[in-house]
Amino acid sequence: MAGQSHYELPMPDFDRPVKVLIVVAPFYREIADDLIAGARAALDRAGAEHETVEVPGALEIPPAIGIASRTGDFHGFVALGCVIRGETTHYDTVCNDSSRGLTMLGLSGICIGNGILTVENYDQAVVRAGEQDKGGGAAAAALHLVALSRRWSGATKGIGFKPGRDEA
Repeated sequence: MAGQSHYELPMPDFDRPVKVLIVVAPFYREIADDLIAGARAALDRAGAEHETVEVPGALEIPPAIGIASRTGDFHGFVALGCVIRGETTHYDTVCNDSSRGLTMLGLSGICIGNGILTVENYDQAVVRAGEQDKGGGAAAAALHLVALSRRWSGATKGIGFKPGRDEA
């Protein structure tokens, strides 16, 4: 399936500045550097301001994003790292728990692009970080979620019923 093309959404336009935090686990430095370069290029093309922080490993990415979302001034986040299958089940734990953590944060309304690679070997990581530009794709995903968040930020929903005149 590697040769199949896929559709990419056009990048959103922003009428107000966008600030994005890239959180990267640089365990495999060369892979991380390629992911960061792709993410920064995508953010620069969109005119987004960004900064980058490093954390020890993929499991620390969701907590770092959670902390920054509560204490920082960011509109979106890009999670970058690489987990390569080894000889133990630790791979499954790291892949599942980092993904679950990012999903839980996303479901709480935080705009996150997930660029944590989960691969079988180093060669796969090289292709995904470089040629396939998964860092740029994660940045684009974060920007699309920021755009949706802004689009719907003024919308309000009722709670499912209208109170009677005397109940309001």
